Amino acid sequence: MIYTNGMDIKELKIPGVFEIQLKQIRDERGFFMRTYEKRVFENAGIDRKWVEENHSLSKIKGTVRGLHFQFQPDSQTKLVRVSSGELMDVYIDLRKNSSTFGQWGSIILSGEIGNMIYIPKGFAHGICTLRKNCDLLYKVDKYYNSKNESTIRWNDPDIGIKWPIKNPTVISERDKNAQSFKEFAEKYGGL
Repeated sequence: MIYTNGMDIKELKIPGVFEIQLKQIRDERGFFMRTYEKRVFENAGIDRKWVEENHSLSKIKGTVRGLHFQFQPDSQTKLVRVSSGELMDVYIDLRKNSSTFGQWGSIILSGEIGNMIYIPKGFAHGICTLRKNCDLLYKVDKYYNSKNESTIRWNDPDIGIKWPIKNPTVISERDKNAQSFKEFAEKYGGL
């Protein structure tokens, strides 16, 4: 674990994925917390040139978004956090030559806990909201390219993600009808 300037950074079970625990300084006004510091991320070896920051609101508990990714050369590193609400964040290793190819991991992200996740290039990413009104913010190091994006089915039995729900309350048609992991692996072999 790396601890620097109010941030605990630890690698999770899939190499290259990190949880960052942010320190909240609380008083009668509320709290203050630093959510990014370039030199801390540089020291941990996970700094990137962030080119976009996105914000999504999922109003209904049980909303599923994902599992989204972009093909090379547009594959994105993501730095993801929740400012309010709570959700299960899921990532799948799609890196072609990775020893953990096809494996998944998850983490609970919460505005109250004040944690975030760093997901490197080569992963599919998705979420399931555990509360209503979840605000999700994430930085990426490559621009969004609608012509180079794709999805893998959220409930693909070959991956076996242990979601907190059996059926999403809300899910887009695109995510509902996404390709299977097997279809992706046979067609592309990985990212």
